[in-house]
Amino acid sequence: MKIIGLIPARGGSKGIPKKNIKNYCGKPLIAHTIEQSLQSKYINETYVTTDSTEIQEIAIKYGAEAPFLRPESLSGDLATDKEFIIHFIYWHQFSKEEMPDIIVHLRPTYPNRDVNVIDDIIEKFLSNYDKYDSVRTIVEMDKSPYKMYRIMDNNLQTLFKEVDGISEPYNQPRQILPKTYLHNGYLDIVKTDIVIRKDTITGDRIMPYILDKEEIDDIDTIEDWEKSEKKFFVK
Repeated sequence: MKIIGLIPARGGSKGIPKKNIKNYCGKPLIAHTIEQSLQSKYINETYVTTDSTEIQEIAIKYGAEAPFLRPESLSGDLATDKEFIIHFIYWHQFSKEEMPDIIVHLRPTYPNRDVNVIDDIIEKFLSNYDKYDSVRTIVEMDKSPYKMYRIMDNNLQTLFKEVDGISEPYNQPRQILPKTYLHNGYLDIVKTDIVIRKDTITGDRIMPYILDKEEIDDIDTIEDWEKSEKKFFVK
């Protein structure tokens, strides 16, 4: 089975300039994710999809393949994961004359993954291959979304009127409401045929892989960066 580790890395970053290649604990941030992918016993090939020649050169230096530059139209602030994944799948199909079976989506902004956990997630997905279209890593939420509101026309409106037969969940004790989970960005997996046939990067059957609720390390801000580096040195 052809399993691709796919790492997206745009050149533009407003929160932290040149974030993906900024020095993180002795090497460019993206290098940590490249090394994780290369060390996996299941991932056959590791690619970086980027719009930046600078990132491309660094990715190749650290062992990834980066044979093309992603179009500018797929690299803006509002570009979606689905767009660059579909672009890569078609590139691979026409350039390599084969369709990969699985895409393992590894964000470069999550440098503290454990390779053993990466392999465990892939292994569990392969063991349940006929049951699921994709995998998302998740953490349990402390705050219940069933108690959340939005403001419409200057009026407070509840997001949920009922859940699992419980009326007005926003007025109920948190303990009786269903547990909810947050996608934490540690790792995603999807079958390529699901992406192409159904135009989705999750499909309808998403396998949950629950991580410790403290396992949130996705870097968006300088504060995230500083907290993540401290975590790196105590691993």
